[in-house]
Amino acid sequence: MSAAGKPLLGGIEAGGTKFVLAVGHSPTEIIERHEIPTRDPATTLTEVGDWFEGKGSISALGIASFGPVELDRSSPLWGHITNTPKPGWANCNLAGYFAERFGVPIGLDTDVNGAALAEFEHGAGKPASSLAYITVGTGIGGGLVLDGRAVHGAAHPEMGHIFPRRHQDDRDFKGICPHHGACLEGLASGPAIKARWGVSLSELPADHIAHEIIASYLSQLAHSLIAMTAVEVIVFGGGVMRTDGLLERVNQKASELGAAYFPGGSKHKIAKPGLDQNAGLAGALMLAPSGDGYPQRESMMKATSKNSHPRQR
Repeated sequence: MSAAGKPLLGGIEAGGTKFVLAVGHSPTEIIERHEIPTRDPATTLTEVGDWFEGKGSISALGIASFGPVELDRSSPLWGHITNTPKPGWANCNLAGYFAERFGVPIGLDTDVNGAALAEFEHGAGKPASSLAYITVGTGIGGGLVLDGRAVHGAAHPEMGHIFPRRHQDDRDFKGICPHHGACLEGLASGPAIKARWGVSLSELPADHIAHEIIASYLSQLAHSLIAMTAVEVIVFGGGVMRTDGLLERVNQKASELGAAYFPGGSKHKIAKPGLDQNAGLAGALMLAPSGDGYPQRESMMKATSKNSHPRQR
């Protein structure tokens, strides 16, 4: 507890390359953050736990993790990373390790759902009632927030594994996804770009066909999201999206695909992250359960209204 009596929360943005850690009193009151490289589970989780122990007693912990992860609390595998291609991490009991070590409530969701919640509440989503967050980097993933809550079904969405229509100049590449080959992640992720052209997208000349091809695939995801969910704001983040001009290309091509048909019209927007590189970490802190057992953001919603309503413009 701080002098003001606020509980100290822990947040983990668990990525395939690095774990980003934070302690704070809320998603917007971060006291300290830290990064460690992702190695094997035993080494990584021990180092994460040691860092938190050095910061005092946390009252709850939120984890926004790479996946796939088991989010069904009735499942004996809740909190596990499941069939990830990340070597050594399949079947890792991520939430269970920290629950046993710290004895505090644990909140868990995917990294993209966490980022989507944070962008919706504190970033590019204000004042929209719906937002999708897409990360394009080592992999491609997406989270969707409707009326203030992340969408879950039988599990969590895997937007990077749709099959886009192939670009006419990209017919022969088989894709790198070990499960689906030429799905969106297999065609447009950072490793897929390097497998095709030998370097990252940002290292290729501005007039290289790769920019056209990657924008084409990503714009199809944006078009599909608008068509299926009528989402207002689509945020594209991740390392590949830092390529100059890519977001603008995706925006233009998505607009062309829409052909001025969608009834939402100009309400649909494609944007860069409002929280820059902090969306996942802020989302992790939002997932930390509060005293009533609900994640921080849901508790705030319950305190202000008996029902969740879309935000008014």
